[in-house]
Amino acid sequence: MTKQAEPPLPFLSLVVPVYNEEANLEELYSRLTKTLDATGRPFEIILVNDGSKDKTDEILKDLFKRRPHQIRVVTFNGNYGQQMAILAGFKVSRGTFAMTIDADLQNPPEEIPKLITLMDQGHDYVGSFRLKRHDNWFRTYASQLTNWLRRCATKVPMRDQGCMLRAYHRRIVDTVLSCHEPSLLVAVLAYTFAANPAEVGVEHRAREGGKSKYTLYKLIRLYFDLFTGFSLVPLQLFTFFGLSISGLSSLLVAYLLVRRLIVGQEAQGMFTLFAITFFLLSVVITGIGILGEYVGRIYQTVQNRPRYLVKEFLTDIPS
Repeated sequence: MTKQAEPPLPFLSLVVPVYNEEANLEELYSRLTKTLDATGRPFEIILVNDGSKDKTDEILKDLFKRRPHQIRVVTFNGNYGQQMAILAGFKVSRGTFAMTIDADLQNPPEEIPKLITLMDQGHDYVGSFRLKRHDNWFRTYASQLTNWLRRCATKVPMRDQGCMLRAYHRRIVDTVLSCHEPSLLVAVLAYTFAANPAEVGVEHRAREGGKSKYTLYKLIRLYFDLFTGFSLVPLQLFTFFGLSISGLSSLLVAYLLVRRLIVGQEAQGMFTLFAITFFLLSVVITGIGILGEYVGRIYQTVQNRPRYLVKEFLTDIPS
C-alpha cells in the first residue's frame, strides 16, 4: 500500500485559541477563510479548544469537516490558558510563518494582510497595536499600566502586549518552543529573540458575542508572570530599598544616641516608632512574597510536569 504523500507546507499557520466562543465561531470562520483565500497564499488554521464548556467543541468539529485540508483542531482536556493554547498551536504548525489572533473578533481578521506585507519585507516578528480601543475603562487602563510597567522592568519596547494579532517566523516559533518555563508570555518572549521586529497599527472592535475571559485575578497573575519571568527588577528594587533603610536606620540610631546624651530619657515618639515598625514589617512581608514568586517558578520548573494535555487532534495530515 502506497503511503499518502504529505501536502506542501503552508506559507502561514494561523493559531486561534478558543475558550467558550460559540457565539463568534461561525463569523470567525467566514471572515478568516475569506481574508486568507484573498491573499493567494497557502495557509492552515489551527483552532485550539482550551477546555470550553459550551458548544465550541461541536462547532469546531463541524468547521474541520468543511475544510479538512486547511483547518486543524487541537482540543485540551481542561482549561490551561491562552498562552498554553498558543504553544500547542505552534507545536503542530507547519507554516513558514505562524500568526495568532483571538477568537472574539475584536482584532478584525481583515487586518491580517497588513502583517503579511511586513513579513514579506523580511521581518521575523510582526506585532500590532490597537489604534482605538473599544474595551471598558478597567481593561483599557489596566492594559496601559501593564504596558508601562513592562517597558520599565523588562526593557522590551513592545507598544501593546495585549493585542493578540502577531506574526512570527518559523525560527522564532521553534526557539519559543524550546523554552521550558512553566508559565510564559509568548509575545514578549518572542520579541526578545527577534532580530528584525516590526509593529503595525490595527483596528479594534468591541466584543459582540460572548464574554471577556480576563478577570482581575488573571490580570494580577499576568503581572506576576511578566515581572518574575522576564526581569529581576523587583528583587533589585527591594535590595536597593533595604540598603537605603539600613543607612537611614544608622543615622536614626546615631541621632537618638546623641539626643539621649544631651536631653536625657524621653517617653515621646513611641507611637511614631510603632508606625515605622509596622511599615517596615509590611515591606518585609511584601518582599518575602516577591521572593516566593521567583522560588515558586523554580519549583514549577523543577517539577517538569506537562504544560497541557491534548484530548483530541483533528487533522487530515497523515502521521
